[in-house]
Amino acid sequence: MKSEQMKIPQATAKRLPLYYRFLENLHSSGKQRVSSTELSEAVKVDSATIRRDFSYFGALGKKGYGYNVNYLLSFFRETLDQDELTKVMLVGVGNLGTAFLHYNFFKNNNTQIEMAFDVDEDKVGTNVGGVEIHDLNQFEALHTENITVAILTVPAPVAQKIADRLVAAGVKGILNFTPARLTVPDSVRVHHIDLAVELQALVYFLKHYPLDSPQ
Repeated sequence: MKSEQMKIPQATAKRLPLYYRFLENLHSSGKQRVSSTELSEAVKVDSATIRRDFSYFGALGKKGYGYNVNYLLSFFRETLDQDELTKVMLVGVGNLGTAFLHYNFFKNNNTQIEMAFDVDEDKVGTNVGGVEIHDLNQFEALHTENITVAILTVPAPVAQKIADRLVAAGVKGILNFTPARLTVPDSVRVHHIDLAVELQALVYFLKHYPLDSPQ
């Protein structure tokens, strides 16, 4: 994201890719304009929040008309650097890591897993989803400076140690799928995604906040 737009709230920044994906779908279907209400129903974010999010970027729409799909798509493509390829590495080719390699963001042309690392000798040297698996012990020798984002899918006990190596090699962003809470310098951003926690939260909401009950 451009430096002049970094002061928007982080919650807004996290929603921008969601808006962009829906706008891509609208554009593909030939739709020319969309209202905040239609956006709200599609992305499950209330329309007031959408209007507030968009207001940080100036006048993106017109009252009574809504938003021009082509204009919004072009605007958010530039805002999110969608024309610039982001190369990613994956560390840990277990079940989840293997799934990532097979998926490899095929619906997102600006993100691609370029390298993968593991310690399992049976996996090293093999190819999964078009990506070669390298020996993690050779990480420092093989890592290239143009890959600054890593997906971490390793056992929790070794997560911090590997994160330290990633940071030392110049990685600036880590998508952490381990339960471990990583300690990194302020110059490095970590997004924690704990699937077990998310599942527990979903079950809790299903039990205590039924969708057919009065809010």
